[in-house]
Amino acid sequence: MNLIFPHTFVPWFRSVAPYIHAYRGKTFVVAMAGEGIAAGKLSAFVQDLAILQAMGIKLVLVHGFRPQVSEQLRAKGHPERFSHGLRITDAPALDAAQEAAGQLRFEIEAAFSQGLPNTPMANATVRVVSGNFLTARPVGIVDGVDFIHSGIVRKVDAITIRRTIDSGAVVLLSPFGFSPTGEAFNLTMEDVATSTAIALQADKLIFMSEVPGIRESQDDPESAIDTELALADAEKLLASLPLPNRPLDPGFYLRHCVKACREGVERSHILPFSQDGALLMEVYTHDGIGTMVVDEKLESLREATADDVGGILQLIEPFERDGTLVRRERTSIERDIANYTVIEHDGVIFGCAALYPYPEAGTAEMAALTISPQVQSQGDGERILKRVEQRAKSMGLSSIFVLTTRTMHWFIKRGFQPVDPDWLPEARKRKYNWDRRSQVLVKPLQ
Repeated sequence: MNLIFPHTFVPWFRSVAPYIHAYRGKTFVVAMAGEGIAAGKLSAFVQDLAILQAMGIKLVLVHGFRPQVSEQLRAKGHPERFSHGLRITDAPALDAAQEAAGQLRFEIEAAFSQGLPNTPMANATVRVVSGNFLTARPVGIVDGVDFIHSGIVRKVDAITIRRTIDSGAVVLLSPFGFSPTGEAFNLTMEDVATSTAIALQADKLIFMSEVPGIRESQDDPESAIDTELALADAEKLLASLPLPNRPLDPGFYLRHCVKACREGVERSHILPFSQDGALLMEVYTHDGIGTMVVDEKLESLREATADDVGGILQLIEPFERDGTLVRRERTSIERDIANYTVIEHDGVIFGCAALYPYPEAGTAEMAALTISPQVQSQGDGERILKRVEQRAKSMGLSSIFVLTTRTMHWFIKRGFQPVDPDWLPEARKRKYNWDRRSQVLVKPLQ
């Protein structure tokens, strides 16, 4: 039985289309914590990565292996040692890390090779390339602690990685690097992913982690996840937190996100690997599911340009169809585009309104105020209203008015008062549709 119905699938798929277009050809560095693989999340995660690649996204995958190395050491009866949040990699730990990395690479490549019918991997052909892309140096001795074979990324072979992902393959990086003399160093997944994202100037750095993201209140473990953090706010938060030593510490992944954004990566994300489909939800929905750190707010309130005509038409069309808005032809929007104010998020128009001045009457009409159902009740309508009021004030006008058939109470709550249609400026009164019987509401501008 077909459980996907056109009346739900088609609108959903169309709503995803702007993100598909926006990210085609972009580069993502995605890091999966070893804990996620140990929790059995690898197969579904690889399926989601294959979907991203099918949508034209260039991928570098970095895997972690903390629990796998720990398991190898326990099996050998060798104790683990940590300091400053890093593993002290002695000779047995280095051997355990090499064994764990080899096993995980085998499992990941096998997961990308699956192609069972009736699964997301059916008909997928994903080539995985790994190699000695990383040059490392030793951590050395810190506060009297010798980290031995633990290392830090010194250089990323960005040219070869770029050439490989441009050819359509997925690059797989293990947390290992080598010195020019051939010495191996155990690295951290976070360092590898962050350094690689910076070297590639990737469009996104994504951590699939043990934590759901950054909570709005650090004092309340049940508070909501902050879905978007401006870089400046993330830096302030990081400065207020204790030095993170464990993956579950709030600043553990955040410090890497901040570093990446400081050094040219547009967006960095912290997502929970425990949530099935978290990667797809973060990339292809408006609010996502985890925390995103950006150099500046992705949401922009601005005046419209000719490039926004298509987005405005797509936004208002459902409201025209159900009679909430009067139908507007594309040519009229193109002609009047300078009158429009829009809210966009990540290149997608989520709200708009137009302002038509009647200077002889000292007023202006605000028309086509529209907010996408995806983001309603988040205050975007008020933000657009305030921006339109500012535009009207800058023209020296004393009021704005609207015509509405269904949203009268929304406007009354925001200072509009109903008036008789005869109040309208003469030029607008001649175009008033008496059959539609729209309510006229006016708001004085202070």
